[in-house]
Amino acid sequence: MQRADILLTEQGLAQSRTHAQRLLKGGKVSIRSGAGWQVISKPGLKLDPETEFQVETDEADRFVSRGALKLLGALQRSQLDVTGLIAIDIGQSTGGFSDCLVQSGIQKVVGIEVGHDQLAERLRQDERVLCFEGVNGRDLPAEMLLKHSHADGFDLAVMDVSFISQTKILPSLAPLLRPGGYLISLVKPQFEVGKAGIGRGGIVRDPSLYPKVESTIKSHCAELGLEVRDYFESPIKGGDGNREFLIIAQKPEFC
Repeated sequence: MQRADILLTEQGLAQSRTHAQRLLKGGKVSIRSGAGWQVISKPGLKLDPETEFQVETDEADRFVSRGALKLLGALQRSQLDVTGLIAIDIGQSTGGFSDCLVQSGIQKVVGIEVGHDQLAERLRQDERVLCFEGVNGRDLPAEMLLKHSHADGFDLAVMDVSFISQTKILPSLAPLLRPGGYLISLVKPQFEVGKAGIGRGGIVRDPSLYPKVESTIKSHCAELGLEVRDYFESPIKGGDGNREFLIIAQKPEFC
């Protein structure tokens, strides 16, 4: 017997276990039951390896994770064309942001991930996607990373990190952008307000903290020579129900 999420991934019906879990929890997976079909929703449900599945898909399912939709919203809002650009993806994880960039025409995306073995196999096999695992965003190896970018840096940096404040990563990330390069980062206030600002379930306790987070992130960008172009709420809430935001900043053309 095998877990439903693993079987879906092994049978090629899901791009990763994370994707499989999203399909299952969304009620989009059915298994053959007698003469009909039965909807299943538990990723850990043990099934026979020969189980026959039926999967419903929608626009979101073309990406390896729902995080891609957050970045897609930012690209559409800013009308930023990433075709032919070289990007760095901080907090690559399963590869939602990288996938969004690849499907939007990026030339190359260099992924940084502190963990291991998380990137979806489809992206791992894509020659446009690089993945450097076990790398902490606080101490980005600039010399090594710049070997995979233009001589003067990356066209674009995207970031989606958890359990760390972005203010600890931006100082090593900003210098990797070339003049005119953009930063698009998903801001998760629950990791910016400190333990005192977090209530039950990891939810930000006081809505008045959101403007403070915005001010802090914008100030750090300014201190690092980045000009903030936009700051707005993500079109999709975080998986834990927290509100999330996106910041778009740019390194001046002449700096």
